[in-house]
Amino acid sequence: MSDTPDPIDAPRARLQTLRALLQRHAHLYHVLDAPEVPDAQYDAWWQELLQLEALHPEWVAPDSPSQRVGAPLREGFAPVAHRVPMLSIRTETDTQPSGALAFDARLRKELGLSPTDPELAYLAEPKFDGLAINLRYAAGLLVQAATRGDGATGEDVTHSVRTIGAIPLRLDERVRPAPALLEVRGEVFMRRDDFEALNERQRQRIAAGAKGEKTFVNPRNAAAGAVRQLDPAITAERRLSFFAYGWGEIRMLADAAAPSAATADGVPMAPPFASQHEGLLALRDWGVPVCDLVQRCYGALELVQYHQRIGALRDSLPFDIDGVVYKLDRLEWQQRLGFVTREPRWALAHKYPAQEQSTQVLAIEVQVGRTGKLTPVARLAPVFVGGVTVTNATLHNAEEVLRKDVRVGDTVVVRRAGDVIPEVVGVVPDLGSSGAARGPAWQMPLACPVCGSALLREPDSPEQRCGAGLSCPAQRKQALWHAVSRRALNIEGLGDRLIEQLVDSGKVRSLPDLYRLNAHELAGLERMADKSALNLMQAIEASKRTTLARLLYALGMRHVGERTAKDLAQHFGSLQRLQQASEEELLQVPDVGPVVAQSVHDFFRQPAHLELLAQLRQGGVHWSEGEGEGEGAPALPLAGKTLVLTGTLPTLSREAAQALIEAAGGKVSGSVSKKTAYVVAGSEAGSKLERARELGLPVLDEAGLRALLKAEAD
Repeated sequence: MSDTPDPIDAPRARLQTLRALLQRHAHLYHVLDAPEVPDAQYDAWWQELLQLEALHPEWVAPDSPSQRVGAPLREGFAPVAHRVPMLSIRTETDTQPSGALAFDARLRKELGLSPTDPELAYLAEPKFDGLAINLRYAAGLLVQAATRGDGATGEDVTHSVRTIGAIPLRLDERVRPAPALLEVRGEVFMRRDDFEALNERQRQRIAAGAKGEKTFVNPRNAAAGAVRQLDPAITAERRLSFFAYGWGEIRMLADAAAPSAATADGVPMAPPFASQHEGLLALRDWGVPVCDLVQRCYGALELVQYHQRIGALRDSLPFDIDGVVYKLDRLEWQQRLGFVTREPRWALAHKYPAQEQSTQVLAIEVQVGRTGKLTPVARLAPVFVGGVTVTNATLHNAEEVLRKDVRVGDTVVVRRAGDVIPEVVGVVPDLGSSGAARGPAWQMPLACPVCGSALLREPDSPEQRCGAGLSCPAQRKQALWHAVSRRALNIEGLGDRLIEQLVDSGKVRSLPDLYRLNAHELAGLERMADKSALNLMQAIEASKRTTLARLLYALGMRHVGERTAKDLAQHFGSLQRLQQASEEELLQVPDVGPVVAQSVHDFFRQPAHLELLAQLRQGGVHWSEGEGEGEGAPALPLAGKTLVLTGTLPTLSREAAQALIEAAGGKVSGSVSKKTAYVVAGSEAGSKLERARELGLPVLDEAGLRALLKAEAD
C-alpha cells in the first residue's frame, strides 16, 4: 500500500489516512532515527491535515498530530499528586568499577544468596542528563504529563510535553493491548546537535537586537526550561527528545480512576510483566522510545564492563549522560528489597569522573578578586566539556602556572573539577601550533593589572594580593557584588553589569553609596528603564532590614565566610560586642582559629571600616541583634549540636533546612564525624549516609528533622 493519500478519498477518510501517516513517520524520525520520506513530503501532509481540520473542526481528535501544540497557558502550572511516588535513585560516589562490585555484593547479601547461587540479573541503562517526567495514559491516550517535583507532587506540563515528537499521543496497540491506565516514567532531554542549533538561533536573535534573549549553558538547562514554558510553541521550537526507563501506576482493568493496589511504599504490586527488561520491551511495543543502550547484565563483572563501555562511548553519544543506572531485573525481588530513606534498595546510579578535554590556550590573564587576590585565568579556544562550553579555566596562582609550565599557544587538558569549576590539568606534550616553538614562559605581573598598585604576599602562601583595597576598581566591584548577593544583603536585580556601570560612572565607590542612589540616577544607566529603576530602588530599600549574620558576611572580611559570620553573630549577639572583642575572646567562637580571629580583630580596628558601618546606619541599614550567647539569651534547643544535611529533601531546600537548624541553635557541617549529632538524609544521599551508618549515627528524614525540632523546643 502506498503512503501517498488517494486524492479521491472522502474528506473524513483522508483525515484518518493523514493522521496515520504523520504519526508513523514522526515515530520513524523522532524515535527510530530512520526517516523514510523527505521533509518536504512530511510538510506537505502536515499542511494538508491542517487545512482539512480547519474546514471540519468537528473532526479534530485529541490524538491528532495537530494537537501537539495548543494555546499558551494564562497562569502557572497546576500541582499534580503522584499516586506512585517518583523516587530518586541512590548515587554511588565511587566512580571506579568498585562501585558496581559493592552494589552487587550488598544485594546478594540482603537477598540471602550464597556464593554458589547464580549471578543476579540486572538491567543497566545510561543515566540521562535531563528532566524526569511522568506520562499518564488512559485508554491508550496521553491525558497528563507531570514533572517529578519533590517526588510526591509535580507540576502539570501536559501542554508543553505534547509538543515533543518522540512522545506518542496515543499508544500503539498493534503488538499488545495497552493497560486501561499506564504511567510511563522517563527523561526529557535535548540532543547535542539540537542544543547547538538552538544556541545558534539565540545568537542570531541577540545580534538582531531581540530583547530578553540569551544563550543556554547546557542541554539539560535548555530542556528543563523548555518543558516549563507556558507557551507550548516555544517548547516545540526547541526540539526535545525522550527516553522511557520505567513506569508508575498501572491498571489493567477498565476502572482507571481507582488507584493501583500497592505496597506501603506506593509501588504497584502486580504490573503485567515479571522483570524490568520485560517492562521496557512492553513500553517499546506501545511505541514509547527506549534507549538502545539499555542492556541486561548478569553479575558484578558485567556491570563493570557496561560501566566501562558506556564511559568509552560517552563523548560520542548524541546526548549527555552523567553515569549509568543499575536495576535489579526481577520485580519480585525489587519488592522484597524495598526502600530506604525513600530510595529503592535495588537500584544504583553509578557516575563517571569529571570529564576532560584538550584545547588551546589563547591567552593568560589575571583577575583581581574582592580581597585583592590575583588569580591567573587561561582564556581557551571553546571546548565542550562536562556538559558546557568552556572558554576560561582557572590556573589558581602563579606558582601553579610555573609548576605546570602553561604557556600561550599550548594545548592543555581541561577538566571541570566536580563538574562545576573548569581548571587546567596540564600541558599536552608536543602538541603546540603545528610543531612551532613554544611561546615564552608566563610571568606574573609585578603590579596590580587593574590599578597598578604594589602586590602583597602572605608568608608561606603562594597567593599575591593587590594592596590598594577598595581604591582598586576591580576589588570595589567584586566587594559590591559580594555584598549585594543573595546570602548577604540580597538586593535583587543588582547584577554584575549594573555594578560595573555604577562603579565606572563614579556613582558608587563604596557600599553606603548604594543607599544614596535615587531612581533618576538609575534610570540614566544603559538598559535601565524607569520601571526597572523603580524595582531596583524597592529592592535596595527592602535590603536595609537585615540580620547581623548577613551584615557580617556582606562586609567581606578576609577568611570570614557565611558559616563563620553566623557563628560570630550567634556568639556575640551584637555588633558592639563583636567590635570590642579581643583576639582571645574571638578564639572562643567554635571553629574560629588564630588566622580568622586576627582578621576579624584587625578589621574592626581600621577607621575606614568603622566609618563604612556608620554610613550604612545613616543610610538606613539596620539589623536585628540580641541573638547571641550573652546573659539572658534564651537557651536554643539544638545549641551545641552539629547536624549534616545530605541528599534532596521532599519539601525543604538545603538553605531552608539549614536555616531551621541554625534558628534552633544547631550548626550544619559539610562532613560526617563522630561529633555529628544527627545526619538528615534525603534522596541521592550518597557517601555521607553510608558514613553515618558506619559510625552508628542517628539518621533522620525530613519528617524526623521537623519532629526533632518540635520535640527539642517543647
